[in-house]
Amino acid sequence: MHLFKSVEFNHRKVWKEDKATTVENVGAFQNLPMVMPSVDILYSALRKAKRVSPTKGIANVAKRERNRGAKQLDALMKELAYGNYEEVLGNVDALRKKVVSVGKEHASLCAKSLSKREAEERLSEGIKKLEEIFHHEGKAVDDLLNIAKTLRAMPVVDLETPTLCLVGAPNVGKSSLVRILSSGKPEVCNYPFTTRGILMGHIALSYQNFQVTDTPGLLRRCDEDRNNLEKLTLAVLSHLPTAVLYVHDLSGECGTSPSDQFIIYKEIRERFSDHLWIDVVSKCDLLQESPVVFITEDGDSDHLELRRYRKMGPDEAIHVSVKNETGINELKRRVHELLVSQSARINSQESNQENLEVLK
Repeated sequence: MHLFKSVEFNHRKVWKEDKATTVENVGAFQNLPMVMPSVDILYSALRKAKRVSPTKGIANVAKRERNRGAKQLDALMKELAYGNYEEVLGNVDALRKKVVSVGKEHASLCAKSLSKREAEERLSEGIKKLEEIFHHEGKAVDDLLNIAKTLRAMPVVDLETPTLCLVGAPNVGKSSLVRILSSGKPEVCNYPFTTRGILMGHIALSYQNFQVTDTPGLLRRCDEDRNNLEKLTLAVLSHLPTAVLYVHDLSGECGTSPSDQFIIYKEIRERFSDHLWIDVVSKCDLLQESPVVFITEDGDSDHLELRRYRKMGPDEAIHVSVKNETGINELKRRVHELLVSQSARINSQESNQENLEVLK
């Protein structure tokens, strides 16, 4: 069940009586559909079920009608029981209403009983009826529980918590690093755009909690041509208090040439020059002495900085390998230092903001 296609950022200001603070809320639940009334769900399911035809080739009229009836009832059952979010909530609401209605009816009958035996019989009938209803229609509650699990597993973004944002081209190894650095467990596969939204993890350090985000990969193109996944990455960098861990893959495995990665990197580094920053060259166990050259690249025309980048990555980049754990301890140490610095920066900004409010 695809409940969410992306995480969008929704900003609003909340004023308290004693202190004005700005709260930016992540609109992760803003795209949830409105709930359709249960009666509409039922009528829609009935219409669909009535259109179901019997299996072709059944000559006997009685057998054909039995087949048609069974198929239509099965179709009706599936429409009512295996719907999406709005249908599940509609089914739960319908179940609640039915239980309340039947419960009140039998409670009234029981209260009007003229004898002990009659009261006991009506009590037994009421309990049996409610059990039957919940036994046959209680799956709606189980479906809602599954949705609740999905909601609880969604990223919870605190826009005042220091955040490490992993950025880079698709398939450069960001998700693998998130798994190592934090509690996050993103999907790790060898194809582009594995990350289809913002995946969150957390790091506990010196009694403080930090966030780690794995973002969709960026390609070499202008903003007007970027897809929603790439725009989501730029939104995270723009709206979260992020320090950047930029991941480079010079091994030739990720599908984006080192030259294109260099151009993307230079653009993002310039655009978000005020962010604290760490550069990481991933998959260093696959690197050879000679730089990877794609058929689309013209090695003779490379300027010095690009030639150096294609061989070693940016200056002072940490070379790591998840496979043989090369550089992982150094990366963790640097990440911890970066997040502490990011926390100090946020506290300083908040203090300055409070001083400005006092002066006003």
